[in-house]
Amino acid sequence: MTKILVVDDEPQLLRALRINLVARHYDVEVARDGGTALRHAADWHPDLVVLDLGLPDIDGVEVIHGLRGWTSVPIIVLSGRAGSADKVDALDAGADDYVTKPFGIDELLARIRAVTRRSAAHDGELAEIAVGDHVVDLVGMTVSSGVRLTPTEWNLLAILLRNPGKLISQRRLLTEVWGDGYLKETHYLRQYMVQLRRKLERDPAHPRHLLTEPGMGYRFQP
Repeated sequence: MTKILVVDDEPQLLRALRINLVARHYDVEVARDGGTALRHAADWHPDLVVLDLGLPDIDGVEVIHGLRGWTSVPIIVLSGRAGSADKVDALDAGADDYVTKPFGIDELLARIRAVTRRSAAHDGELAEIAVGDHVVDLVGMTVSSGVRLTPTEWNLLAILLRNPGKLISQRRLLTEVWGDGYLKETHYLRQYMVQLRRKLERDPAHPRHLLTEPGMGYRFQP
């Protein structure tokens, strides 16, 4: 069953969307603000996110940036902002489609079906990523040999694996995994990287894949 996370601060709209989506055999979770949406996404791993831009705590575009740091889950923006600049900002941030309020439920359902079909074609690209003697599947959220990762370890690893060979700054990792209030907590990164290396590297003391760039950030070297 396809899992959809709906993010909007209008209770009536959330209720209507939940009823309509559940009636069409989708598994639905809802959130009324950006912080809750990011936590639900990390814990629940939806197959699709329907996201309003005008949220009470975090602008929807920032939520998109946060999601795109670790997941390629399709995002359909659902917003009353009809201006082209808002659409461009949302799409540039990584949204897959944009539906303007007011909208018809049939239109939204059609967009959901279309985006889901497109994303399915790319799932294979994120499967079977070799890290040492292990194979990581970011789609199925599994690691070979029965290795188990915590949600935070998954979030951190996914950002690195989705950007092979690219240096990811400490600031970006702290912001996208823990939030803006943790920019000085670099020891979090050191601790979790030690844990990931212990679970995935052949020689954790001399890593070949999960690399540190001192004072700058971290890199996944395939």
